[in-house]
Amino acid sequence: MDCLCDEILQLIFYELHDPTPFVLLSKRLYKFSQDPYTRAHYFLNRYGPSTAVFEALGRGKIVNERVLDILMTSGADLSRYLCQLAMHHYFYTQTHFIKTKWVRNVPLPVFLHFMQLASARYGEIPREKGQDDGSIFTSFLKESRYPPNLRTTNWEIIRDILEKYNFIPFSTKDPIMAQFPLALAIEPRLLPYAVANGFYMDAKYRDFVFRKMFESSPNVSDRTAAVIVQNVQELCRLDPSMFLSRTVAAEVCLEAKANETGYSALKLLAKSGDLLFDLPTLVEDLIKLFLKTRSLTSASTQVNLRQLFADFPTSDPVVRLVILLTAFLSVEPSSPACVSTLKAKLEPLKLGPITLADMLNLLIHPFIDRHAPVFEYMKVELESPETGRKGLTQEEMKTVVENVATRLLEIDCKGKLLKRLHDLHTSVHESIIRAVMDKHQVRMDDLPDTEDVEACMSYRSSLCKDKGFNQPPDMTYFWSTTPSDDGPSDDGSLGGEDAELESEDMDDVSKGNSSANTLELGAIGRETLSNMIRQDELLPSRSRRRFYQHYFFSDDHLSFLPADSLSVARWIKADFGPRSSVTAIFMTHAVLNDNGTILRHYLHDSASAPVPLTLRHFELLARLGRAANYTIFAAIQGGTEYFRSEEDYIDSKWDCSKRIYNQMKGKNSNSSRGSISHPQVEVLIEHPPRAVSSNATPGPSTAGKKRPRRSVAANRSYVIPDSDDEADAMMMEWQEEKVEVKKKVDHLQLWIDNLGELQKSEQAKCRERKKRAVDDPMADIGKTEFLRSLSSNLRALRKYAEEKRKSFMGGAAPESDYDDDDYVYQAPRAKKRKLRART
Repeated sequence: MDCLCDEILQLIFYELHDPTPFVLLSKRLYKFSQDPYTRAHYFLNRYGPSTAVFEALGRGKIVNERVLDILMTSGADLSRYLCQLAMHHYFYTQTHFIKTKWVRNVPLPVFLHFMQLASARYGEIPREKGQDDGSIFTSFLKESRYPPNLRTTNWEIIRDILEKYNFIPFSTKDPIMAQFPLALAIEPRLLPYAVANGFYMDAKYRDFVFRKMFESSPNVSDRTAAVIVQNVQELCRLDPSMFLSRTVAAEVCLEAKANETGYSALKLLAKSGDLLFDLPTLVEDLIKLFLKTRSLTSASTQVNLRQLFADFPTSDPVVRLVILLTAFLSVEPSSPACVSTLKAKLEPLKLGPITLADMLNLLIHPFIDRHAPVFEYMKVELESPETGRKGLTQEEMKTVVENVATRLLEIDCKGKLLKRLHDLHTSVHESIIRAVMDKHQVRMDDLPDTEDVEACMSYRSSLCKDKGFNQPPDMTYFWSTTPSDDGPSDDGSLGGEDAELESEDMDDVSKGNSSANTLELGAIGRETLSNMIRQDELLPSRSRRRFYQHYFFSDDHLSFLPADSLSVARWIKADFGPRSSVTAIFMTHAVLNDNGTILRHYLHDSASAPVPLTLRHFELLARLGRAANYTIFAAIQGGTEYFRSEEDYIDSKWDCSKRIYNQMKGKNSNSSRGSISHPQVEVLIEHPPRAVSSNATPGPSTAGKKRPRRSVAANRSYVIPDSDDEADAMMMEWQEEKVEVKKKVDHLQLWIDNLGELQKSEQAKCRERKKRAVDDPMADIGKTEFLRSLSSNLRALRKYAEEKRKSFMGGAAPESDYDDDDYVYQAPRAKKRKLRART
């Protein structure tokens, strides 16, 4: 260390936060540290010119008059604001952000020399409380929202303290450091003076500054659109790195009505070519964002979106749907002037003729749960595709209602609207049964082949789709994307030129333009300018400089769904019953889509009977290679009944849905044969021993028939009290109770046995794939997710059944003899000894 030159020691010295241990290593290092030049340049190189004097005054023991002189002559910044705070702090006259001893460690002669240097540079320095440059700057920021006649500090005063007295925040702990860019938003002409004092406009302050420029200030009369435009242009001219981002522009657009001054300034900037992006394209992308957000139901959002569309019209189908939603969501369904109110809102927008496709798109949207405004408009204003006059006929409305109800089955959050249509229109019940039985039954042949792994992974059934955390694609918000004839067809498709929506244009169009250039100009969101300014102000001012963007996301991750939606699957179970063929189909779809919410309601709801689980559900999952939901095995462990398939518990004679469906098929077949009369035969159907759904039609009256003999008369018992016959009868009853208990346990054992057979079948298929994969090294020979899940859960079920059996049998139950190839321990075979022939 003694062989190093002074220049190398200086470099080491500058990198140390506390050089005290280093200088105590040797006399040479100690002597080197006593040099005033070394001390002064330590602060300059370590902390920079702007904070060198501030840090030096905090090390009072190593600062002397010579060190201060070298700092002043070497380019260290000394502002009048720093001198004022040092005097206030040293003489305890005012408390600022500094909580340590700081300058009080400096000896009095050294501090007097510091005040002499400050007086020689700035002359008379104001020392009163509230008269320092920092207080004046803070009052300038606060008074920017006041009317001009109430302001005490104008921008010329701030210009003087910047130009003459070198005002600049000298510490990152100073609250003014984070507030300093606000002055540039109020008066961009201050930027050259701030830059001359060492200020650097970082890119992370860009949106923060422009938000304050466009802030709505109703009390400020001099903040006009022209003034805002001038400030933006001046700031961009003085600093080429500054520009108005798409983020701030979108926030201003969302306050088109509340902040007319800022919105007008934005349009003027677009007209003059000062924006780096196309404003109509930005507005189009912004409106698309509200297709899948719950904020579309807000009245202020609806007004702003209609204003944006009126100023920047577009033919985009997503934008058209969003604007129609803003009109129909804002109308009270009970209002008698519903149609006239809708016309008054739609006519200024010049959307063109409203078609049947538009109405159906509205009815299937998740946020439309009141059909009355849409139906009233269709009855009065919508042009009939058959007659060509305004207003649909009763038959046309009936067709629309049935088609809409059929489509709503596939949108799980539309249970409220489907329930209303079912209660108000009697034909909806049959339409639901027909649609579910004809279009949504899942057969084994309908599923992709097990060998096609990608198809199995991407397969989703049409009902009971799991909402999850991902927003649905834009295609699901539209009735049809293929052109056809005008009016609704049998499959629900619609025609007309307005219904032609090309699929390539509809694929995630609500995400807007996502090119690299657009992303560099800022991402757009659904927050207004006032909300973002409020969040900026709520953010701690000292940490604001560490963040580039401040986006506060709430925990409402399912905002693309209504707040109080009713699941279609829940309503199906409540209306059709748990043992209906319609409910069974919904149960199959819930199992295939792994919809845990629906499965918990179907299997574990204590308020209603559970929907039966069948072995066929596991076979379908095995075909897809998917793991079964944990609620299914929990239901099996809880004692759910075993059924091979739905036909085992659904009786076509007593199931109302099945009977209605068969009747509809019979009518269709009879009508196809022709008008052939058949003799009517009255058939008497006896009531089943168990209770049926309330929807079942009552059977014919039994009045006038002979009463059957009472069950008491049929019971011929001649047991004598206190005899052996009575003991035998009690023994028989006890044995019957034991048999009933055994039957309850047998359901679990039936599940275990049949699932074990299914497991062996899947293991055999897995071994077969391994044999075929010998010639194909790229083939997937691993176990499927279904087999892994079944193996682990089946082992748990067997363990539970064994414990249950022991508890019933009093610990004397025989050991289970099940055979599990994966989990039964087998002793290794002994190695055969190789015998060598003797020579």
